[in-house]
Amino acid sequence: MPCRRLQCLAVCITAAFACAPIATSSAATTAKSASAHLGDRPLRMGAKGADVRELQRLLTKTGFKVKVDGQFGQSTKVAVQHFQGVARLSPSGNVGPRTVAALRGAAAGGDPANYAAGGYAVGMKANAKSLGDRIPVSPGMSGHDIRVLQDFLNRAGFKTKVDGEFGAGTLAAVKKFEAANDLPVDDTVDGQDIEVLKGQAGAGVNATSAPPPLQLAPGDRAKIGTNGLAMAPASAPDSVKAIIASGNQIASTPYKWGGGHGKWKDSGYDCSGSVSFALHGAGLLDSPLVSGDFPKWGQPGAGQWVTIYGNSGHVFMVVAGLRFDTSGAHPSRWQPDMRPTKGYRASHPVSL
Repeated sequence: MPCRRLQCLAVCITAAFACAPIATSSAATTAKSASAHLGDRPLRMGAKGADVRELQRLLTKTGFKVKVDGQFGQSTKVAVQHFQGVARLSPSGNVGPRTVAALRGAAAGGDPANYAAGGYAVGMKANAKSLGDRIPVSPGMSGHDIRVLQDFLNRAGFKTKVDGEFGAGTLAAVKKFEAANDLPVDDTVDGQDIEVLKGQAGAGVNATSAPPPLQLAPGDRAKIGTNGLAMAPASAPDSVKAIIASGNQIASTPYKWGGGHGKWKDSGYDCSGSVSFALHGAGLLDSPLVSGDFPKWGQPGAGQWVTIYGNSGHVFMVVAGLRFDTSGAHPSRWQPDMRPTKGYRASHPVSL
């Protein structure tokens, strides 16, 4: 009889465990992702959670502004790729330990609260060696990365003394550089400034010029109307007319760093987002490219109807004789005049 009772008790205990709710691995993963700190797990497109929000805050702090919503979408991936390029990491767009460490170090190193004597940052960035180790950099800071900044400014044609001290002369050169490239003119050099400056410094003031667009007959040149929009010549191929029509859609929208990379319909566009949008409207591009991608896209050299000029810091194109560019004095992206092409590489869509 006691054995029967023991058997019944064992059956009841087994049934109780079988019916008890057990946390599933997916539920545990969801809970982890919702409460994770940046660095607890690798991040890539599609990730969501508090760690993604922390990533987006640090990107914005270093000058790569994105929406802080905890959603790792295309715009966040593009911002990560831009930061990785500045930080001399492989621009995969995925976030692992090296990217997290570089981003945290750069953001902390550029925080005025962390400055020690002489403008160096407390901690791991006290020996900043390269431009981008501390982001942003600003007047009063000193160090080897400031010396690199000054050297890059000189290479890009904005003269300043190379002494490792971010003083009034360096600030004046920085502001001239920012104004010349349609960047926010302010007292800091953030990640966006560094990315563009590196591209121009690599080209150098004595770089060779890219070839000019091939000559068009007078009747083949597009014109700019009083509203700032381009009017395609009747003789242009349909794809060229489509590029112009697409470019007109965003010709007067504001400049927005990263604009056009997270979505085609955006509130503003940067240089590569603008060119990508116009080409996409003609069915020539499926997804947006960054400026450094364009020299490798299409066919090398100047085209007859369309020529794209790109380097790692900027891109613009000439369509039927008109320049489509975020940088210039004209009120829209369509410009009647050409600009110097030193340091740029030319490419063009196939057959155009």
